Amino acid sequence: MSEHNHDENCSCGCDCCGSDCGSDCGHEEEATVTLTLDDGTVVECAILTIFPAADKEYIALLPLDEKGENEDGEVFLYRFTEKDGQPELSNIDSDEEYEIAADAFDELLDSQEYDELVDAEEDEEN
Repeated sequence: MSEHNHDENCSCGCDCCGSDCGSDCGHEEEATVTLTLDDGTVVECAILTIFPAADKEYIALLPLDEKGENEDGEVFLYRFTEKDGQPELSNIDSDEEYEIAADAFDELLDSQEYDELVDAEEDEEN
């Protein structure tokens, strides 16, 4: 995973890295991770979030192209653990586990969209 300093120069919000640094998501840079896929392709991915599901943690990654963009909206989900303070990503082994992780990620997205709508309505009232 890329370096991530937990201070006022934090490159992403705590929602995306799981840290408790107190940063907001208003920064331009995002924390990234470089993956080597089964076919040998190397892909740079933005870390969207680390989230719990069924007593495990998962990480959602947004694959980026050469320009640092994601045109198709594809998201990679992996099991996330830490060993000796180092993050580790593992493939999700079963369709059942993948469905659990995907459903939890969808619920997280729905919750964030709802929160954004509520915040927008409150801003309009003020």
